[in-house]
Amino acid sequence: MSSIADPNLYEILDERFRTGRCTNGDMRLERLYDNCRWAEGPLYLPAWRQLVWSDIPNDRMLRWDEATGAVSVLRSPAGHPNGNTMDREGRLITCEQGHRRVTRTEPDGTLTVIADRFDGRRLNSPNDAVVHSDGSIWFSDPDFGITSDYEGRRAPGEIGACNLYRADPATGEVRLAAAGFLGPNGVVFSPDESELYAADTRAGHIRAFKVGADGTLTDDRVFTQCPGVDNIRFDDEGRLWAAAMENGVHCYAPDGTLIGRIRVPEPVSNIAFGGAKNNRLFITATTSLYSLVLSVTGLPRVRRG
Repeated sequence: MSSIADPNLYEILDERFRTGRCTNGDMRLERLYDNCRWAEGPLYLPAWRQLVWSDIPNDRMLRWDEATGAVSVLRSPAGHPNGNTMDREGRLITCEQGHRRVTRTEPDGTLTVIADRFDGRRLNSPNDAVVHSDGSIWFSDPDFGITSDYEGRRAPGEIGACNLYRADPATGEVRLAAAGFLGPNGVVFSPDESELYAADTRAGHIRAFKVGADGTLTDDRVFTQCPGVDNIRFDDEGRLWAAAMENGVHCYAPDGTLIGRIRVPEPVSNIAFGGAKNNRLFITATTSLYSLVLSVTGLPRVRRG
């Protein structure tokens, strides 16, 4: 573990970044690990005080222990995993680019396939997922894992589009949630679950949708422009934080205004809130895993229906 001192760690673009206490946290970025090829998908598991994340080209999932700082391999091979999240029971949900599926890790370590096809055709390469309080699993499906052998297995797409889907783990139904993406990536629900936000990496923006009682999405709009956007997370005051590749971590006010950035020395792929108070921001960036204790807090980890 090492710390990187940076007096310009926080870049203030709007006074709301300062008055919202977003700059009152650590002044040093901690590097917790630095031996990945392309790190992605951090997820903090509070019951174990551990963080799991993906190292896609190395086809493995790693685990960092908060109490000891030790890093170990959780699973390898792992289907070239990308995004990770938790379901309502605290089980690990993983997007496996190489196997072109979304899986759930059961308490005994076995894997249950949540989704691998839509309308009889194989998915492209599921990227990121979020779980609604009703138990449904929403995930993005770009073609990043089938365009080369670096982050998956090169193969022709069967669907012919990059979409967002909703999976019902009880019935096995996989339903098209939204289309029209160039490269769908991070997905997250607003604090009250009335909206769903989805990053489109290739389009360089974040889209927002109204979520109906039956799970349908309407009122599609561009929430904000964000070149290189990967995944996104909300804090508990309604600000949206985004991993923005070579521009660090962005923070957006609820009206879509970019109010500040956290500078990171490597291109950023993913972020996640964690730690005992859910105010530790974990950042995966190219080869490394970083963390920063903030003075703002992430949304509750699991919301019950």
